[in-house]
Amino acid sequence: MDREERRMATAVDADDDRVALGLALLERLEHESLELPDVVDRIETVTSDPAVTRTILDEAELRGIIDREDGIIRPKSRQYVSFEQDVITKEGEFTCRRCGSSLSTGHFINLDAGELGPFGSSCIRKVTGRDD
Repeated sequence: MDREERRMATAVDADDDRVALGLALLERLEHESLELPDVVDRIETVTSDPAVTRTILDEAELRGIIDREDGIIRPKSRQYVSFEQDVITKEGEFTCRRCGSSLSTGHFINLDAGELGPFGSSCIRKVTGRDD
């Protein structure tokens, strides 16, 4: 199998729900710029599949959501997550999607493509860009 055949075999449909959720998250990043590993850290709250991560980054660039250059990602949107409107808290037994900690209160981001979470109180701030 040559390189192109491998790429096609591992290609992810841009209509995949994980891609849509990842794109919605990238549209709401609260940064002027981020290094690629920091963006991948956020995408990993949606998926840990490298093929899906690549598709999210490629689609985000194609759709004009981000600019990529030399490992630096620059979000183009200035629509940030509003904690009052876009973050929902739920009581229950959860595991944080970012750090894996057990939670009794989960924070969820309500994005156009769906709900992303749960996160703990510090991880929700990291994912949205309120804390670095």
